[in-house]
Amino acid sequence: MNNLPMSYPVLEVIRELKVALHTHPVIILQAPPGAGKSTVLPLHIVDEPWLAGRKILMLEPRRLAARAVAFRMAALRGEEIGGTVGYAVRFESKVSASTRIQVVTEGVLNRMIHTDNALEDTGLIIFDEFHERSLHSDLALALSLQVRQILRPDLKILIMSATLDGDAISQRLNNAPVISSSGKQFPVTVNYSDNKDQSKTNVSVQAAAAIQKAVRGQAGDVLVFLPGAGEIRRTMQILEEDDPGVVVLPLYGDLSFADQQKAILPDDQGLTKVVLATSIAETSLTIEGISIVIDCGYSRVPKFDPRSGLTKLETVRVTGDSADQRAGRAGRLGPGICYRLWSKQEHQFLIPNRRPEILDADLSTLVLELALWGVRNSEELTWITLPPAGALSQAKELLHQLDALRNGVITERGKAMARLPTHPRIAHMLIEASADPELLELAIDCAALLEERDPLPLRYGVDLSLRIEELRKFRRKEPVVGDRHILERVERIARNWRKLLRVSAASRAVNHNQVGTLLMAAYPDRIAQRTEKHGERYKLAGGRVARLLPDDPMVRERWIVAADVDAREGEGRIFMAAPLDPDDLLPLATQEEIVRWDEQYGRITGAIENRVGALILEQRPLQKISRESRRQVLCRLIREKGLKVIGWSETEESLQARILSLRIWNKDEEWPDVTDVRLLETVEDWLGPYLEQAGSRADLLKLDLPAALTALLSREAQRLLQELAPSKIRVPSGSELRLRYSVEGQMPVLEVRLQEVFGWRDTPRINNGKTPVLLHLLSPGYRAVQVTGDLQSFWSTGYAEVRKELRRRYPKHAWPEDPLTAKAVRGVRR
Repeated sequence: MNNLPMSYPVLEVIRELKVALHTHPVIILQAPPGAGKSTVLPLHIVDEPWLAGRKILMLEPRRLAARAVAFRMAALRGEEIGGTVGYAVRFESKVSASTRIQVVTEGVLNRMIHTDNALEDTGLIIFDEFHERSLHSDLALALSLQVRQILRPDLKILIMSATLDGDAISQRLNNAPVISSSGKQFPVTVNYSDNKDQSKTNVSVQAAAAIQKAVRGQAGDVLVFLPGAGEIRRTMQILEEDDPGVVVLPLYGDLSFADQQKAILPDDQGLTKVVLATSIAETSLTIEGISIVIDCGYSRVPKFDPRSGLTKLETVRVTGDSADQRAGRAGRLGPGICYRLWSKQEHQFLIPNRRPEILDADLSTLVLELALWGVRNSEELTWITLPPAGALSQAKELLHQLDALRNGVITERGKAMARLPTHPRIAHMLIEASADPELLELAIDCAALLEERDPLPLRYGVDLSLRIEELRKFRRKEPVVGDRHILERVERIARNWRKLLRVSAASRAVNHNQVGTLLMAAYPDRIAQRTEKHGERYKLAGGRVARLLPDDPMVRERWIVAADVDAREGEGRIFMAAPLDPDDLLPLATQEEIVRWDEQYGRITGAIENRVGALILEQRPLQKISRESRRQVLCRLIREKGLKVIGWSETEESLQARILSLRIWNKDEEWPDVTDVRLLETVEDWLGPYLEQAGSRADLLKLDLPAALTALLSREAQRLLQELAPSKIRVPSGSELRLRYSVEGQMPVLEVRLQEVFGWRDTPRINNGKTPVLLHLLSPGYRAVQVTGDLQSFWSTGYAEVRKELRRRYPKHAWPEDPLTAKAVRGVRR
C-alpha cells in the first residue's frame, strides 16, 4: 500500500467510502474525471478486511477503457497485467489465480453470474462510468442486486460515475448512500462556433478546419470527437492533403490494441498528436498530453425499432452531460481549451442527460439472459430503468423463432446460445452449423462479417458471399478490392471464433446456397420474397417491405435472406443479403387454410397456403369452405365496411329506430341496444347464422335483415313493438301512413296532407299514449305548411290563416271553415 499513489482527489473520501462499504450493501460514488476513481480507488480497497481475500470485479462499459484501466492499475502496482490486476473482455482474457482486481466488460460479468450464481470468490462489484447507462451495465446491476438479495447478502456493490444523478439512482436502490468527491480538473476555456451555415458544412470539413486553427494557435495535443469511423477516416484524408505537420491518429473500438495504444500514449518523437476519436474517449480512458478538445457535437448510437424489429445507427446531437465530459478532457493535466463546433445559443437547447440504452436497444440478449437466470417477468428484478414492453415482446417473439424459448422458458438450445459471446441470432447460426466442420467454418466467416462494418462498397452489390470471398482472399494474402483495415478486423474476429469453437481457418471457394441457409438460421424473420416478377422490392417474413438498388445483381433472385436492413419509415433498404433456395424453407413452413374476402370479385375465396411468416411458398385452392369460416370472414368484412355492405336500407333503419326509441322512452323495460356500433360489435350473434350459406356480395344483398334484427326481440317484445311503436298509423281519411322514428328517441314524425286529418281533434299519441306524434301537415302539393305537436291548438289559432293561403293556391280542393266537422278526403272535392 505504501507504493500506491496518494495524491488523487478521490482519496480524500476514501475513509468515508471504506466505512460505507463496510456498513452498507450498495454505495454510489460521484467523482468527476481525473479524480482517480477508476484506477486508484480499487487499489486502495482490495485489501480491506471485509473483502476476506475475495476479489473485486469492475465493469467498464467499453473494451478499450477496460484494457486501459487494467494496464494502468497493474503499472501503478509495478506488476505485469494478469497478476493482481487482470481483465476479461470478449475473446480476450488476462487473469490468473492471483488476480484480485478483474476488469470486465461486454456481458462478461453476466456470463460469470450465470456460471457461478453466487459469485463465491467476489466480494465487491464496481460499476464504473455508470452514467453511460449501457444495456449490459443495467442488466448486470439488476442481476447483481438479485444475487446479493437471494444468495450473497455479504456481496457489496459500488456504482461510480462522473455525471450521474446520484440522488435519483439512490431512490431506486433503497436510498443507498451517495458519496461525492472533488476532481483534479483544471479550468477549461470553451469557445463556440459563430458559423451560421454550420449545419450545411460536412462534419469532417469543419473538424479539419478547427484542427488546423488549433495547432497553429495553441500548444499541446488535440483530441477531436467525431461521430464514427467514417468521419474519422475522411478527416484524416483532408489533413493528409493539407499536411498540418502533426501526427494524426484514429481512436475507436474496432482498432487493434496496438493502434489504440498509439493514440493513448505520447508520441515517441515528441510531435504534436491529434487524436480523432469517437465517444469512446469520453470516459475513464486517459489520453496523455491532451490540452485541446475539438467537439463536433454529434455521436452515433444504436436505436432499436420495436415496430420493425430492426436496429439502426443514428447520428444524434450530444447531450449536455456528454459535452461537459468531452470538454473536461482538456483540463486533466493543466488549463485547457475546448472548441465546440456549434453556437452558444444551440448549446442551451441540448438535452441535459443521455438516454439509457435499455430504452432504445434490441433486448434479445437481455431476455435470453433473464430466461437463463430463470426470470420470466422482468419486473421481478430491480431496474434503474424498466425495459420497454414493446421491445421485450419483440425480443421474446424472436427467441421463440430461434427455438431459444418455448412457452417463455429457456430451451437447451437457448442455454447453448447464451454461452456464446454474441447476439442470439449469430449464436443460433453457429450452433446450427456446429455438426459440420466445413459449414461451421463458413458460419464463422459469416458471423465475423455480420459483426463488423461492410468491407465492400455497395457498388459491388449486397451479396454476403462476395464478402466471404474477399475475406478468404485476404486470409490467403491475395489482392482484395475490399477495405483492408476492415478485413483485418473481420479476420481478427473470425480468428477468435475459430479459437473458441476449435475449428480451422477456411480458404476454399464459397458455396453461395449454404450462405443463404446459414443466414436463414440467424434471420428467420428477414427471409424475403420478391414482390414482382421483375423488380427490386422484397417482402420480408415479418411483413415489412424493403428494396435493393435496381442494378444490384441480387435482384435476379426471387428468394433472399436480408441480414442488414435499415429501419426507415415506409420501405427499408437492404444492405447485405444472400440468395435462398425455396426448398430450404420447407422445414420452416407452416400450412394454413386461408379464407378471405376478395374485394375485386366480391366473393369469399379459400386457399391452402404453405407460409413462412407473411410469405407464401405455395398456394392451392380450398375445395370446401366451412360454414364457420364463411361466418368469420363475412363478419370481419361487415365490421370493416359497415352495415351498408349488406344492403342496410331505410326499412332496416326504421325498424332499428323504433326499437331504440322504445329503449329510450321506456328505460325500465329491457329493449336491446341496436345502435350501429353495437350491431357491428355483435354481428356474429345476431347475423352469424344467416351468413353460413352466403359467399358473395349478391348473397349479402339477399339477406332477410328485418328478420335477423327482429330475432333479437322475444315474441312478447315483437308484439309490443308493433303496439307501442307501430310502423304506420291510420289517419281520418283512411290512409295508413308511415311514422318516421329517430335513433335518438325524438318525437316520431307523421307527414300527412292537411285534408286527410279533418275531423281529428287531438294530436295522435303512441307508446300507450305517453309519446305524442309530431305532425308535418302538408299542402296538396306535399309541401309542409305547418309542423305541430298540438293539433287542437293549430285548429283554433293557425288553421284560418293557412286556409286563406291554400284556397287561393289550390281552389279545386275543399277548405271548410270548420275542419273539426268536415270529412277528411284524400284528393280534390267532388
